[in-house]
Amino acid sequence: MGADGGTSLLERSRELGGAHKLYRHGHSAVHRLPPHTKLAAVFAFVVVVVSTPREAMWAFGVYALLLASVAYRARVPAGFLLKRLLIEVPFVAFAVLMPFVAEGERVHVLGLSLSVNGLWGAWNVLAKGTLGVAASVLLAATTDLRELLLGLQRLKLPPLLVQIASFMIRYGDVITDEMRRMRIARESRGFEARGVRQWGVLAKSAGALFIRSYERGERVHLAMVSRGYAGSMPVIDEVTATRDQWLRALALPCSALVVCLLGWFL
Repeated sequence: MGADGGTSLLERSRELGGAHKLYRHGHSAVHRLPPHTKLAAVFAFVVVVVSTPREAMWAFGVYALLLASVAYRARVPAGFLLKRLLIEVPFVAFAVLMPFVAEGERVHVLGLSLSVNGLWGAWNVLAKGTLGVAASVLLAATTDLRELLLGLQRLKLPPLLVQIASFMIRYGDVITDEMRRMRIARESRGFEARGVRQWGVLAKSAGALFIRSYERGERVHLAMVSRGYAGSMPVIDEVTATRDQWLRALALPCSALVVCLLGWFL
């Protein structure tokens, strides 16, 4: 089989479920950037956003436009992005409560007594949190998990942390698949969880799942040791980036930095 055939099979496997749910398969310029350049760009962008004064409200609008331009180039639909922003709902609820519980000068809006500091704090949390989550979602939508791990490895993150993250991702899928098979087995025997009486069966299933997962982990560890594992994973793919790729990746945080500086001095 030729190189083109192997590449197409790899891409097909990602489309059929080899990638995580946040990943959106594509061939855009953003998708093709090396993972460590995207990780560095998103981290720098979030740092710039957090460093922006909350009073510079216009700056956060510009940041949103910058992210929208990245999403457009990556061909990530607005609906896809907005749906995954729902993960920040708990933070939104916290921000909504801040004007009511914070102390200091108060203003009356629609008959409600609200704290000025609380309003600014709520805006600060909502604006910066939403932009940070949106940038993270775009990163996940354009980079699959394996590439993210390679990027972290390339950025010299402690190897032990990278290995732990790698094992968590792999065994998360294994355990989820095992849970699905156990559920199908229960349903094929006519089991339906309708009330408290069925909790015992579910508890036994959870115990069996724990034992199976532990035993599988032991078997995998023994297999790895028998193949020479000594605490570090071999580097199979060496991820590199050209100067042009770094410049394209850092265009987002550099543009945001200019906006941040204007927000401080204007």
